[in-house]
Amino acid sequence: MPRENLNDLSAFIAVAREGSFTRAAARLGVSQPALSHTIRQLEARLGLRLLTRTTRSLAPTEAGQRLLRTVGPRLEEIDAELAALSELREKPAGTIRIAATENAAETILWPALQRLLPDYPDIRVEIVIDYGLTDIAAEGYDAGVRPGGNVSKGMIAVPIGPDMRMAVVGAPAYFARHAAPRTPQDLTAHACINLRLPTHGGLYVWEFEKGRRELRVRVEGQLVFNTAALILTATLAGFGLAYLPEKQVEQHLADGRLVQVLADWCAPFPGYHIYYPSGRQHSPAFALLIRALRYRGPSRLPQAS
Repeated sequence: MPRENLNDLSAFIAVAREGSFTRAAARLGVSQPALSHTIRQLEARLGLRLLTRTTRSLAPTEAGQRLLRTVGPRLEEIDAELAALSELREKPAGTIRIAATENAAETILWPALQRLLPDYPDIRVEIVIDYGLTDIAAEGYDAGVRPGGNVSKGMIAVPIGPDMRMAVVGAPAYFARHAAPRTPQDLTAHACINLRLPTHGGLYVWEFEKGRRELRVRVEGQLVFNTAALILTATLAGFGLAYLPEKQVEQHLADGRLVQVLADWCAPFPGYHIYYPSGRQHSPAFALLIRALRYRGPSRLPQAS
């Protein structure tokens, strides 16, 4: 098969998985019109419509689904084998795609990359901020980052950070107008700032634990965001209470810009783990990154070998 056909197939796989020409073009580093032209050429050569397009959605046709299901894994195998050839190079090389939350990216991934990448100029890392329970294998990621208790079965999970705690916080200006909650149930009478999860469009439920008691509280308020950064901004401005990783707000707590409540209901839990499919062959660049990220302090979960 001519190499341009493989390129066209790779372009189709990207569009089908992203569900968007715009996102796929950004991922591939090409313009959206050029990508649309590539897909039209591929459909013309095959004599089949591969994508159903409307003004609001894009989805594979039956032929497109079959192509995605059969050709997609083979192209991934080709890419993995080509990446493995970097073992013959003096230094590891290649691209690594990781799905992670903002907090994990800022507090764990970025500090490690700052130390690692200057010595390995041929390694490229793409971090995609993601709060959903993304299927990393289906979406073309090399790895994902989640708290240890949320890692899917069948994945290799490597600890990359210490145990974590969540914190319920609010600005002094907010508590000047409202009495502090004494129990998680009291939160139903407070203005709380919600996080919208991409998975099924649901709101993140605040989880609490004290002794043997476990509570899940669905809170309400004027504001809903899909990024923790905006939640923190609104909380600092006094618009309500937030439920955020304690590490993310510790400096604001120390400076008095935020006040923590319900600390006795926020128990520690296994910290961030980087996870990836056990059966996939990974490049030396990926193995190098895993070694750089591995947390060797105490953890509630056993480390992967």
